[in-house]
Amino acid sequence: MTHRFPVKEIALQAGLSTATVDRVLHSRTNVSLQSVRRVQNAIADLHLQEKQLSARGKKLFIDFVVEAPDRFSSEIRRAVESEIGRSNPVVIRPRFIMQEHMQEAEAVSYLKRIMTHGSNGVCLKLRDTPKLRDMIKALSERNIPVLTMFTDIPISERLTYIGIDNAKAGKTAAYLISKMLHSAGGTILMSRSHEHFKGEETRALSFRSWLTRNRPDLKFVETTGGSGVDHKIEKDLASILEKEPNICAVYSMGGGNRAIIQMLEQYKMYPDSYIAHDLNQENKALLNAGRISFVLHDEITQDISAAFFHISRANNITLAEPPTPNGSDVHIIAPELK
Repeated sequence: MTHRFPVKEIALQAGLSTATVDRVLHSRTNVSLQSVRRVQNAIADLHLQEKQLSARGKKLFIDFVVEAPDRFSSEIRRAVESEIGRSNPVVIRPRFIMQEHMQEAEAVSYLKRIMTHGSNGVCLKLRDTPKLRDMIKALSERNIPVLTMFTDIPISERLTYIGIDNAKAGKTAAYLISKMLHSAGGTILMSRSHEHFKGEETRALSFRSWLTRNRPDLKFVETTGGSGVDHKIEKDLASILEKEPNICAVYSMGGGNRAIIQMLEQYKMYPDSYIAHDLNQENKALLNAGRISFVLHDEITQDISAAFFHISRANNITLAEPPTPNGSDVHIIAPELK
């Protein structure tokens, strides 16, 4: 690996021991593929940060531990890289652990490693489980502030939650769908990536509650557990569509929309309304092609800016108050009109 950074610096960035980094750099045996990737990513991150490090200011190492499809993880990384240049007088040193699937034991292991090597703050997008709540408590007791982003772990000692108001998002989706349905009756398909993501659970409960009160003629079916990954969604959805021929609308809370739409079309279903979340490249293309009605968007750069603010303040660094201390509001994105 071509680089000009000291082993100690790479180890600090990667959250690994110097011995592990040395083994990776010299292609020695007994090194996991995961460690190799972390060293590669650390070197890439150090190159990206080199310009910023020429500025004077205190360094803050901020760890992002994220379970999400690659398309969403990429959006987070881009937002972080965009915002670190605006963080003067603080020099932000982000470190990323991002996987499409992250079991509880894996997440706990990563957080223990972060606790061992030290951090100025941790941003989590993880499932809400008892062991992860215990790890948040352990990190907080070590004076490492923990933020939850995009999906909350509310009964924990996290510093704050940052992201859109998920209850408001669910009500907004319900309202939009109710205005777009052409006839009474029908079934709404609700799609979630995982039952333990609290943000999606909140969206679903709010969505269903609003429509139950205002449109009692509608029924609901739900698919959960595809993790926003296409092949898993297709498998889970097939059994539902075989039994439910009258899907009039879709509320997709967890991604994988191209796969959902393809499965619906395979069963000759063309819903009156389709509401999705997050304006990533895939959803933007589907929106402008008329395959999605509206996208409820979370402006991630605002969330990252708010995260930097809270972590800086927790480290006794005063920054100007961000315009949205709790992150982005719910933005309703319509197709580009021609």
